[in-house]
Amino acid sequence: MSAYQDFKKKALENPAVRAEYDKLAAEYAIKQAVIDARQASGLTQQQLADRTGINQADISKLENGSANPSLRTLQRLAAGMGMNLRIEFVPAGK
Repeated sequence: MSAYQDFKKKALENPAVRAEYDKLAAEYAIKQAVIDARQASGLTQQQLADRTGINQADISKLENGSANPSLRTLQRLAAGMGMNLRIEFVPAGK
């Protein structure tokens, strides 16, 4: 286990840290999904920006977590990657 993984495991044993981590899980999942989809499409941020009309700096902000995308932005990103956007609700704890 890496030093980071060990640190994270120990930190998440703290209930307050775990609660904050869990609150951010959905935001992190969206950010990671955008990154994964863009990379799977073989696109750079600039290429995706050119396809969607979304500024490359704004795509970067979405990917690094310093901005939260609207549903409309996510739809534009998906279309620019030749994908459909699907959002689903799942039972808590899964």
